[in-house]
Amino acid sequence: MAKMEKRKAFSATLNNSNDVFCYVVFHLTGHPHFFNQLSNGLDLISMAGEWLTATANTNMFTYEIAPVFILMETVVLTKMREIIGWSGGDSILAPGGSISNLYAFLAARHKMFPNYKEQGSAGLPGTLVMFTSEQCHYSIKSCAAVCGLGTNNCVVVPSDEHGKIIVSELERLILERKAKGDIPFFVNATAGTTVLGAFDDINGIADICQKYNCWMHIDAAWGGGLLMSRKHRHPRFTGVERADSITWNPHKLMGALLQCSTIHFKEDGLLISCNQMSAEYLFMTDKHYDISYDTGDKVIQCGRHNDIFKLWLQWRAKGTEGFEKQQDRLMELVQYQVKRIREQADRFYLIMEPECVNVSFWYVPKRLRGMPHDSKREVELGKICPIIKNRMMQKGTLMVGYQPDDRRPNFFRSIISSAAVTEQDVDFMLDEIHRLGDDL
Repeated sequence: MAKMEKRKAFSATLNNSNDVFCYVVFHLTGHPHFFNQLSNGLDLISMAGEWLTATANTNMFTYEIAPVFILMETVVLTKMREIIGWSGGDSILAPGGSISNLYAFLAARHKMFPNYKEQGSAGLPGTLVMFTSEQCHYSIKSCAAVCGLGTNNCVVVPSDEHGKIIVSELERLILERKAKGDIPFFVNATAGTTVLGAFDDINGIADICQKYNCWMHIDAAWGGGLLMSRKHRHPRFTGVERADSITWNPHKLMGALLQCSTIHFKEDGLLISCNQMSAEYLFMTDKHYDISYDTGDKVIQCGRHNDIFKLWLQWRAKGTEGFEKQQDRLMELVQYQVKRIREQADRFYLIMEPECVNVSFWYVPKRLRGMPHDSKREVELGKICPIIKNRMMQKGTLMVGYQPDDRRPNFFRSIISSAAVTEQDVDFMLDEIHRLGDDL
């Protein structure tokens, strides 16, 4: 800490910056051999927008401070709602998909129990209960903890072998909690699960929500980009317009720089009604313009980073058609990887046909290739994943993630969401995994 107290020359500061970037990660996330996380790639137009945003250093809470950016946000988010299939509604950019999901929860509770805002839990007629798949992002369960439900009242619904919520189990669990006197009010569907990339049955869940008067939220933080593709939108998003709210992160499949997360509502006015605190020193009602453009009172943050300019600039450069081509290309590369895995069936085992850009597989070293594929073999394959990952990190040639799930020991999950990736990079990934693990 003593070194932080004294001023350094500019040249020394630049050298420090170079040193930092040598140790950030062995592959920058924009490198085409980075297949590790859901947010990767480096869109140069979006990057330019982020640089200019930092230069402007503008807060997004009032129109008078950020007039152009507020209008950009209005135009882009309206377009995204149109793509979802809504003619009206409201949206906001939030600091990440977890907070977007939190906004959905807050709006749902406010819509169904508006007295909660003033009275808290004393204004509720009973115990509220929410429902989500066991494959959902952990932020859904976090909503229950943060907002006072308690995680015991976030009911985890079983999923099938492909990672999709079992709709009949959802209904059974709703009836079970109703029989106890609890109040089911919120159901989360996932469009692109974090590990398997699975898409829940939107229409099936919507039917249940309609039947039992529950708010339906879709966490499409990961898979939302496929809404842009006429080829891949259906059946993944069939029925999406029936949802009450949707999280959609352009910083994932659409390639915008971190962070760029959106939350959309079918009903207009909920965000302001739920979150408005009417601070008179900031949100005066007698301003000379339409105060509906003062977006700061619609959110819980007050200060809000400008996340729209990089997305607006990217959209101007690509157009909607360009985003569609980008999504189709990513899915084309996924199918290429699946084809190459099947062509090397002695070395690789494909766990399931991917719905998104997540490809789940095992590497099979030489000593296990003659072994029947059963649970014992899967245990052995699972032990190999962390060893290969360690060798990747030591060599600095590749980065692919691994994890277990509730049905399987460790397996590799590669992610192709970077526009820089080519078929040659996919071949390199598989060849390098083989090189690193053949002797195990």
